[in-house]
Amino acid sequence: MKASSDSEAARPGPLAGIRVLELASIGPGPFCAMMLADLGAEVLRIDRPDASTPNPRQALLNRGRRSVMLDLKHGLGVDTVLRLIDSADVLLEGMRPGVTERLGIGPDVCLGRNSRLIYARMTGWGQYGPLAPTAGHDIGYIARTGALHALGRAGGPPQFPANLLGDFGGGGMLVAFGICAALLERTTSGAGQVIDAAIVDGVASLLTMPWMMTAQDQWRDERGVNLLDGGAPWYDVYEAADGGWLAVGALEAPFYATLLAGLELADVPDRDDPANWPKLRTMFAARFKQRTRDQWAVVFAGSDACVEPVLSLHEATQDEHLAARRTYLEQAGLWQPAPAPRFSRTPGGLSDPPPAPGQHTVEALAAWGIDNVQDLIATKAAIQT
Repeated sequence: MKASSDSEAARPGPLAGIRVLELASIGPGPFCAMMLADLGAEVLRIDRPDASTPNPRQALLNRGRRSVMLDLKHGLGVDTVLRLIDSADVLLEGMRPGVTERLGIGPDVCLGRNSRLIYARMTGWGQYGPLAPTAGHDIGYIARTGALHALGRAGGPPQFPANLLGDFGGGGMLVAFGICAALLERTTSGAGQVIDAAIVDGVASLLTMPWMMTAQDQWRDERGVNLLDGGAPWYDVYEAADGGWLAVGALEAPFYATLLAGLELADVPDRDDPANWPKLRTMFAARFKQRTRDQWAVVFAGSDACVEPVLSLHEATQDEHLAARRTYLEQAGLWQPAPAPRFSRTPGGLSDPPPAPGQHTVEALAAWGIDNVQDLIATKAAIQT
């Protein structure tokens, strides 16, 4: 852990005092850096000279850090990154395997300069394997791992949950967890290491419960026929009279009884027999159609039926419970998720709004101990915007 300036040391959060260099990428890399910054790390984003971010203040994944623009095809630009490495705790990169090595800032070089460095590599396919050098996106990663096959209605096509499952669940959160684990291990070993964070590995990890239930003969390798994938009628979504939707998750017997009471349904068939599931689903669907979404929300409010209204993103910002927890915050006129999780003694928080690429080149390089900033600007190895 390196010393920081007074303003940097004042950043709240359990990661206060940790310095992170982020080589600009897209999606899961920035999300990881955002999480680290939200929890107090000092994150310095290295943007390329051709970086362009329309309306940078709206690029919420880039919040909480400063941006330096360096030309990594320029010798002085590479030299500057290596000098920044000397005082960094973490390097986060999301390039294809071998790219940072070709640039002269690969893990061997960087760990040779700073043996305590955590070198975190965020990719889709990983650092090795037949697909490692190829391009990919979330939808392909969840397809290869079996996750996409499991999502959707019985007899219908696979349905993907935007890019939340791969990029952010199996990717950004995985590498953030890996970084925190490596930093903790470093406190005893004194040594840094390389993290190979692959989205396919993270998504596979998220599939542990289906694999467990498969081993227990409680999960079939088919879509829409299982307890938690829409197969069971008491764990599903139903349309209301106004076109709104209700999410039902009444798994346990007491919760299921409360669901039936709220729906005012009696003499329903035994749910333990899958042959009765189609009839149950028809009964639930017909009943939910008799009131609006918000009327049903009132019926089930405060109960253990596990029935919740399906809210839009904008509606969620005004939800009573989420407002009480300040789950969504408004900063500079923009709604965004609050830092998570919550800490009792060292809470994180929203800090700097997202920067424009190269906005802090001069001040941030100086703060990190680079003493020839004006020479870098003059040679265009560094650019202040």
